Amino acid sequence: MDVTIRKIGNVSILDLKGPLRIGEAEQKFREQVKSLIDSGEKIVAVNLAAVPMVDSSGIGAFVRTHKLLKEAGGKLTLYAPTKLVRQTLKMVRLDHFFGLYEDEASALTS
Repeated sequence: MDVTIRKIGNVSILDLKGPLRIGEAEQKFREQVKSLIDSGEKIVAVNLAAVPMVDSSGIGAFVRTHKLLKEAGGKLTLYAPTKLVRQTLKMVRLDHFFGLYEDEASALTS
C-alpha cells in the first residue's frame, strides 16, 4: 500500500493506494496516522478512491484512528470509497459512523 499525505487548510489528507489489509499495509496506515497525531494534526480525511478492499484489520485501523482523533479533539472522515469498500463498511454498519462522503469537496466541507 502506498500512502501519500497532503494538507488542505487544517485537514490532513491521506491518499491510500492498494488494499488495506492485515500486515504491512495496515501497519503503514497506522504509523502514518500516529505521526500526524503526534505532530498535532486533529482533522484527518482518508481518500479511499484507490483502495480496492478493506479487511477486518483495515476496519480496526479506521476505528482506532477515529478513537485517537476524537480523544485529541479531532475528527476522521472517509471519502470516495470503491464499491467493495463501501459494501464492507455498510455490512459492518460503520458507513454512517465514520462519515462516508462521495468526494473530497464533500469531505472537506463536513
